[in-house]
Amino acid sequence: MLRPRSAPRAAGFTLIEMLVTMVVMAILMGLAMPIMSTWLRNSRLRAASDSLQDGIRLAQAEALRRSHQVVFSLTDDKPTDTTYTAKTNGKNWAAKTVKRVSTTEVSEFVEAGIVAELESSITITGPKSICFNSIGRLVANDDPGTNAGLCTLPTNTPPLQSYDISYADAVAGVDRPLRVTVALGGQVRLCDPAKSLSSDHPDGCP
Repeated sequence: MLRPRSAPRAAGFTLIEMLVTMVVMAILMGLAMPIMSTWLRNSRLRAASDSLQDGIRLAQAEALRRSHQVVFSLTDDKPTDTTYTAKTNGKNWAAKTVKRVSTTEVSEFVEAGIVAELESSITITGPKSICFNSIGRLVANDDPGTNAGLCTLPTNTPPLQSYDISYADAVAGVDRPLRVTVALGGQVRLCDPAKSLSSDHPDGCP
């Protein structure tokens, strides 16, 4: 006599297989979370640094294009015209032309942007304002405009104005602060302050 065949096993996962899969996924997610968190924090620092660098370059380019002195400032205001107050650790930036001495002209608003959200823990440390002359070089100015903050020339060696971008709650060995430097001659660059500029570290800071 022929033995009856058993019914074929239904396709799919058993409850135990699903539980094991979920546990493995939970473990992998737990391992990946710190890495993702670090990546996100450093991406925000890089975005803030790029925004700051772009704003400085725009102010310099406008000084060259207009053949007119332009002041770049940090501020916590959201400027839409020339009414804003420069601030050392401001998280927004603004640029405007500088009124010529003994003339009736007024400052002209150029552009503004955001470096970091006001509520974020990213800090920007550097001068309130820097001024570019008509050939794109840094220039001193005791009065670049109402509430714009005075512009000074760097006295360090090499002569650089520097903006450090970091977290107020920085995690040592995890976060990667960045720095934007502006040389006396007008060269603007983004660098890693944890490295010294050399042939081995072209991304380092002077």
